[in-house]
Amino acid sequence: MSTVVAQSLHVFGLRSHVANNVFFFDEQIVIFPAGNYCVKYNVDQKWQKFIPGSDKSQGMLTLSISPNRRYLAISEVVQEKPTITIYELSCIPCRKRKVLNNFDFSVQKFTSMAFSPDSKYLLTQTSPPESNLIYWLWEKQKVMAIIRADTQNNPIYQVSINPQDNTQFCVTGNGMFKLLRFAEGTLKQTNFQRGEPQNYLAHAWLSEDKIIVGTDTGKLFLFESGDQRWETNIMVKETTSGSKILEVIQESESLVEFPPVSSPLPSYEQMVTSTSQTDHLPMARVFAIAAYSKGFACSAGPGRVLLFEKIEEKDVYRESREIRIPVDPQNNDASQYDRQDVLCMCFSPSEETLVASTSKNQLYTITMSLTEISKGEAAHFEYLLYPLHSASITGLSTCIRKPLIATCSLDRSIRIWNYESNTLELFKEYQEEAYTISLHPSGHYIVVGFADKLRLMNLLIDDIRPFKEYSIRGCRECSFSNGGHLFAAVNGNVIHIFTTTSLENITNLKGHTGKIRSVVWNADDSKLISAGTDGAVYEWNLSSGKRETECVLKSCNYNCVSISPDGKIIFAVGSDQTLKEIADSSILREMSAFDVIYTAITISHSGRMMFVGTSVGTIRAMKYPLPLQKEFNEYQAHAGPVTKMLLTFDDQYLLTAAEDGCLFTWKVFDKDGRGIKREREVGFAEEVLVTKTDMEEKAQVMMELKTRVEELKMENEYQLRLKDINYSEKIKELTDKFIQEMESLKTKNQVLKTDKEKQEIYHRERMEGLINKQSQELQDLECCNNQKLLLEYEKYQELQLKSQRMQEEYEKQLRDNDETKSQALEELTEFYEAKLQEKTNLLEEAQEDVRQQLREFEETKKQIEEDEDREIQDIKTKYEKKLRDEKESNLRLKGETGIMRKKFNSLQKEIEERTNDIETMKGEQVKLQGVIKSLEKDIQGLKREIQERDETIQDKEKRIYDLKKKNQELEKFKFVLDYKIKELKKQIEPRENEIKVMKEQIQEMEAELERFHKQNTQLELNITELWHKLRATDQEMRKERQKERDLEALVKRFKTDLHNCVAYIQEPHLLKEKVRGLFESYVQRADMVEIAGMNTDLQLEYARQREHLERNLATIKKKVVKESELHRTDYVRIMQENVSLIKEINELRRELKFTRSQVYDLEAALKLSKKIQPQEETVSSRDMPGATVIMRLNEQEETGRIIEMQRLEIQRLRDQIQEQEQVPGFHTIAGIRLPSLKDTEVDCEVKTK
Repeated sequence: MSTVVAQSLHVFGLRSHVANNVFFFDEQIVIFPAGNYCVKYNVDQKWQKFIPGSDKSQGMLTLSISPNRRYLAISEVVQEKPTITIYELSCIPCRKRKVLNNFDFSVQKFTSMAFSPDSKYLLTQTSPPESNLIYWLWEKQKVMAIIRADTQNNPIYQVSINPQDNTQFCVTGNGMFKLLRFAEGTLKQTNFQRGEPQNYLAHAWLSEDKIIVGTDTGKLFLFESGDQRWETNIMVKETTSGSKILEVIQESESLVEFPPVSSPLPSYEQMVTSTSQTDHLPMARVFAIAAYSKGFACSAGPGRVLLFEKIEEKDVYRESREIRIPVDPQNNDASQYDRQDVLCMCFSPSEETLVASTSKNQLYTITMSLTEISKGEAAHFEYLLYPLHSASITGLSTCIRKPLIATCSLDRSIRIWNYESNTLELFKEYQEEAYTISLHPSGHYIVVGFADKLRLMNLLIDDIRPFKEYSIRGCRECSFSNGGHLFAAVNGNVIHIFTTTSLENITNLKGHTGKIRSVVWNADDSKLISAGTDGAVYEWNLSSGKRETECVLKSCNYNCVSISPDGKIIFAVGSDQTLKEIADSSILREMSAFDVIYTAITISHSGRMMFVGTSVGTIRAMKYPLPLQKEFNEYQAHAGPVTKMLLTFDDQYLLTAAEDGCLFTWKVFDKDGRGIKREREVGFAEEVLVTKTDMEEKAQVMMELKTRVEELKMENEYQLRLKDINYSEKIKELTDKFIQEMESLKTKNQVLKTDKEKQEIYHRERMEGLINKQSQELQDLECCNNQKLLLEYEKYQELQLKSQRMQEEYEKQLRDNDETKSQALEELTEFYEAKLQEKTNLLEEAQEDVRQQLREFEETKKQIEEDEDREIQDIKTKYEKKLRDEKESNLRLKGETGIMRKKFNSLQKEIEERTNDIETMKGEQVKLQGVIKSLEKDIQGLKREIQERDETIQDKEKRIYDLKKKNQELEKFKFVLDYKIKELKKQIEPRENEIKVMKEQIQEMEAELERFHKQNTQLELNITELWHKLRATDQEMRKERQKERDLEALVKRFKTDLHNCVAYIQEPHLLKEKVRGLFESYVQRADMVEIAGMNTDLQLEYARQREHLERNLATIKKKVVKESELHRTDYVRIMQENVSLIKEINELRRELKFTRSQVYDLEAALKLSKKIQPQEETVSSRDMPGATVIMRLNEQEETGRIIEMQRLEIQRLRDQIQEQEQVPGFHTIAGIRLPSLKDTEVDCEVKTK
C-alpha cells in the first residue's frame, strides 16, 4: 500500500437534501452531513470530527439519531445496493455497530428512518414503487413487521415512532396520514382518514397521543388519537412595500373542507416548481416541524420560522414568535435569502438553542432567550458556521504569502477562506455565474472568469473590488504564474497571457481545436502546459509563443493536467480512465484508474506525492514514482465529482472541491517521513489592502462621531444641572416639613415623660409591698425544708451501708464466673478452628464442582443453539408455504371486497349526512357542559383550600405545644449533663497533657530518624564512588598484565632468534648480518631508551597513587563499619522507646474506656435512684420506727433489682464480645483482653468513695 496519507481536518459545506440533516449530539456538538461524511461540530471550541460514509457509497440519503443520543443511523446506496449503517457515537472515534444490507424484500433506497424511544427498534420507509414500511430489531438484523404503506406510488416524506410507545407509528406523505400499531407481529392502521387528502410534508409528536402535521398549502392540523382537533392556515401576503408578511388567516376547532391538492411531488425541487405554478398566491409550505416543551416550531414559507405555544386549559396553539433568516449585506439580490426554505430544525437538549438548515446549504442558529426578548418584532437567525456555497464549486486557488483559499461557484459567489483558522475571511455575490478563479501569490489580488467578462479584483479588508475588466466571455480556466508577474486566461480554444504590471495582453497561444479544460505553469514560469477536450496536451514556450512539445490522443477528453517540479514530466487525466505520464511529446506510461474517471490531479512541490480526484467523489493518494500495481490510499470525501484539487505551497495541506458544494482541507503526511514539510523562511503576511477613499470616509465618520459625543456630553451636563436645581428645591421643602414634625413630636414626648414618672412612682410602692410578702414566705419554706433534709440524709447513710455489703457478695460471684468463662473460651476456640478447616476443604471441593458444571453448561449451550437454528429453518419453510396459500386466498377475497366497497360507499354518504347534524348538536352541548364543569371545579377548589388551611392551623398549634414540652425537658437534661461533663473534663485533662508530652517525644524521635537516614544516604554515595574507583584500578591492572604478557612473548621470540644466531658463530660475516637483523627487528629507534625511562617513571607514580587510594579505602571502610554499628544501636533504642510509648498509649485508652463505662453505670444508677422519692409526710414519734422499717425493706428490694439489671447487661455485652472474637479475621486492638469484672467493681467503689 501507499505510504502517503491524507487526514481530513475541516470541511466548509453542507448537504441540505439529506433528510433529517441536522441534530444535536449534546448541548455543544451539532451533527450534520457534508460531502460523504457526517460532521460532529463543537459550537464553542469550533473543532470538527468526522464519521466517514461507507466505501464506494453513492451518497447519504437520510439520517436518524436515537433518543438516548448513543446511535446514529445513516441510509446510503453502496454500489447500487441500499444499506443502513448504524454507528455508536459514544465511542471515540465513532465505530460501526451494525450494517443492514441483506434484505428479503425488494428495495431501491430508504427515504426516512426513526428510532424507537428505547433505541432498540428502527422504523424505515422505502421509496416508490415498493413503499414498504419495515420495523426492525436492528441489533439482531431481524424484521419484526413489514407493510406496504402506499399503493398509488405517492412519495412518503416522514415516518416516526411515538416518543413514549414503541408500538405506535406515524407515516405522512402526499395524500397520506396514517397511524399504525404493531401487534402480534403485524402493523395495523388505527385511524380513518376523513375529508380531502392533503400533501402532508412534515409532522411531529407533541405528546403521547397528539401529532401536529404540516402541508404544502400552509395548513397545520392537530390530531389527537387519529381525530382532528384543531387547524390553522398560514398564508404569505404581498404588502404594498413589496415585503412578505406571514399571517394566520384562519383558525377553527371544527372540521374544514380543504382545497384540491396538486399532483404527487416526489422531490423537494419538483414540489417547489409545481406549487409555484399552480397557486395564485405563494403558499407557506411547512417543510419542517420541531416540538419542544412549550409547543412547536414550524417552517412557514421561504426564510421564516413560526413558534407556536399552547394556550392553557385548551388544546389550541397560538403563534407566539416569528424568526426570519437575515438578509446579508454582501448579497446583491436581497430577495434571494427570502427564497431559501427551512428544510430541517432541531432543538438542543436543554431547548436553549434552535438550529435550522435551509435549501441553500446554510446552517442557522438562534438562542430561544433572544426570541423572548424581541416580543414586538421578528427575531433573526445567525449563521452557525459561516455562509457556505449552495451550488457546485467551479474554481479553487491558493497563494504563498497568506493561508488563504479562494473559491467560486455556480451560486454566483466568490469566497475567501482561511485554512489555518478555518474561517471565512471575505465573500461577495454577483449577478453572473463565476466559472474560474486564481489567487495571486501575494494574496492581494484575484482573477475571476465570469459569464460575461474576466475581472481582475483587489481583496480589501472588507470587500472585493474589481479594478480591471477584460472582454473574455465564459472564461472557464485562468491561472496566475508562480512568480505572480503573469496570468493566463482561456477563451474557448485560445490562451491569453497578460502581465500584472501593465495589465496588457502580451501573447495569445493558439493551437487547440477544442475547448481548453486545464492550464498549468512550470516552476520557473518559462513554460505553460495546456490540455483540452480535443485530446491534445501542449507545452508552450512563453518567450517565443510557440509550442515546444505536443501529445495528441483524440479518443480522450482531458479533464486536468499537472507538471512535475523539475518540469520534465507532464501528468494528464481524462475520460479514458487512465493517468498518463508524458515526456518529450510521447506517453511514457499509462496507469489504469480501475473503472473510474479521474477529474483532477495535483503533485506535491517535493515531487514525492500525487493526489487524484475521481468522478465518484473519492480521493486517491499515491507515491511518486507511480507504482505498477493498485497501490494507493482511497478516501471517501465528496458526494459528487471532484472539480478542483490543490496542494498548499508548503505541502502541508490538500484542498479539494466538488460539485456537491463542499470544500475539504486535508492534512498530508508521508509515513516514511521523508521531508514533506517545507520550512517557511518567512511567516504568513498580515498586511491587507485598504483604499484611500475608505480610510478618508472612516476618518470622517470618526470625526462626526467625536463631535456627536461632545454634543451629547454637553446635553447631559445641562440636564444634570436642571435635575440638581429641582432636587435642591425638593430637599428644602422636605426639610421644612421634617422640622415642623420634629417640633410636634417633642411636645408629645414631654407629655409622655410626665405620664411615665407618675407610673414609676405607683409601681415602686407596689413592688415594696410584694417584696415584704415574699421574704416572709421564704423564711417559712426554709424551716420546713431543713427538717426534711435531715431525715433524707439519715436514710441515705443506711442505704450506702447496704450497697457496700451487696458489692462484696457480687465481687465473689464475679470471680467464680471469670474462671469458668476462661475455660469455656479455650474449649470453644479449639472446636471452631477444627470446624473452619473442614469448611475450607468443603469450599475447595465445591469450587471444583462448579468449574466442571460450567464446562458442561457451555457444551450443552452450543448443542441447544445448533438445534434451535435447525428448528428456525424448518419453521421458516412451513410459514413460507402458509404465506403462499394466504396470498391466493387474499386475491379471492379482494374481488369480494370490491363489491362490498360500492355498497359501503353508498351507505357511508348517508351516515356522513347524519353525523354532520349530530356533530352540530354535540358542539353546542359540549360548550354548555364545559361552562358547567369549569364553575363546579372553581367551587370545589375553593372548598379544598378552606379545609387545607384549617388543617394546617391545627397542626401548627399542636406542634407548638409539643415543642414547648420538649424544650422544658431538654433544659432539665442539659443542667444534669453539664455538671457531669465538667467532672469528666477534670479527669481527662491530666491524661491529655501526658499524651501531648508523648507526642512531642515521638516527633523529636522522627526528626532524629530523618537525620540518620540522610547520613546513611551520604555514606552510600561515598561507597558507590569508591566502588567506581576500584573498578577503574582493576581495568588498569588488566592492561598492565596484558603488557607484561606481550613483553614475555617478545623476550621468548628474541631468545629463539638469538639461539638461531649462535648457530653461525663460526662464520663472522653471517653472524654480523644476523645480529644486525636482530637489532633492526627488536630495536626500532633510538628514542626507545627515553620511552623506557618514562615508562618506569609512570609505573612508579602509578604504584604510589594506588597505595594512597588503598589506604584511603581501608580507612573509609572502617568508618562505615563504626557508623553502621552506631546507627544500629540508635535504631534499637528508638524502636524500644516507640514500643514503650505505644504500650502507654494503649494503657491510657483502656483507662479511658473503663472510666466511660463507670460513668455510664453511675448515670444509670442515679436515674433509677431519682425515681424512688421519699415519703414527705411527717410521722409522730410513736409511729416512726415502724415506718422506717418498711422504707428500708423497699429500698433494699430496689437496690437489688438495680444490681441484678446491671449484672445481666454486663453478661450480655461480654457474650457479644466473645461471639465477635470467634469470627475469623476479627482481632481485638493490639491484642487487648477485656478487664475482669472484679477490677471494674473495685474502681467503682473507689470512685463512689
